[in-house]
Amino acid sequence: MKFVTRLLGSLWGVYALAVFIICALLSLIIVTIVPGIGARRWLTTQVVRALFLFTAIPVDVCGLDKLPPGHSVVVANHASYIDGLLLKGFLPARYSFVIKGEMRNIPIVHFLLRRSGSRFVERFTTAGSARDARQIVKAARGGQSLAFFPEGTFVVEPGVGRFRPGAFVAATRGGMPVVAAAISGTRDMLPAGRVLPRPGRLRIDIVAVTAPDDETFKDHRLLAEHARQQILGALDEPDLLQE
Repeated sequence: MKFVTRLLGSLWGVYALAVFIICALLSLIIVTIVPGIGARRWLTTQVVRALFLFTAIPVDVCGLDKLPPGHSVVVANHASYIDGLLLKGFLPARYSFVIKGEMRNIPIVHFLLRRSGSRFVERFTTAGSARDARQIVKAARGGQSLAFFPEGTFVVEPGVGRFRPGAFVAATRGGMPVVAAAISGTRDMLPAGRVLPRPGRLRIDIVAVTAPDDETFKDHRLLAEHARQQILGALDEPDLLQE
């Protein structure tokens, strides 16, 4: 029985990977030929939603009504490559995702992400990091909605690690609300080091919104820890900073 279960799970994983490749190719065509960043964002969001629909992955989204009607900065925990797809598919299309700068080294991926409105942050060189940070702060001051995974990367070990300051500096200087979102289920579905996803249920919880006039905005470090604790409170995972 276990063998049959594993076989069916592997077959589903192969099917899900094939659907992902088809959706990625469709998104690449869209970002290449469709004019206007707004139209490209909306269309790629619909393609990502179709990915979850055709793979029959159930997704629970709670608290979308908490999102501010205007621009804001969304921060979420990071456990899997699926996290970006999940937020792309179920957040409003206006959000630009802030991606680690290494993705610039993969030409097709870089082109797709850039044309769909993503921004990139260099993590390993001081000059590049400072340049990218200035561009992101400029975007926030211009009122552009941004979405970050402030841990920067993910690991096999369950838990929430340290939040990098970029999202919170941008929010503070841009005077934008910070929205804390907790993502569940993606680590089990596609953990670090695994190629084929497993079947499972995913969930996004919008757990808190911190307004620009909140006292925590006076210090971006306090704001980062405040958001981190809000996300930890919604997850059944440990605080990696306490271990």
